[in-house]
Amino acid sequence: MKRRVTVEQAFGAVLRELRTGTGKTQETVALDAGLDRTFISMLERGLRQPTLETVLSLSRALGVTASKIVEKVETLLGN
Repeated sequence: MKRRVTVEQAFGAVLRELRTGTGKTQETVALDAGLDRTFISMLERGLRQPTLETVLSLSRALGVTASKIVEKVETLLGN
């Protein structure tokens, strides 16, 4: 039986992909987004779900639109 990916896991995978694609560390993204590094880690591991405000802050820190992040999450979820 195939295990279903949760929204949190999909968001975490997208965040990690975008972050590593820019060559940024969790610390750098956290500082640029005004968040704590441990929160970035929890997001990437699928342990926390971001608020809209967090998604917007992360999008600015990563140099992408929030809609691009959501689009990538939807793709991973099969939507």
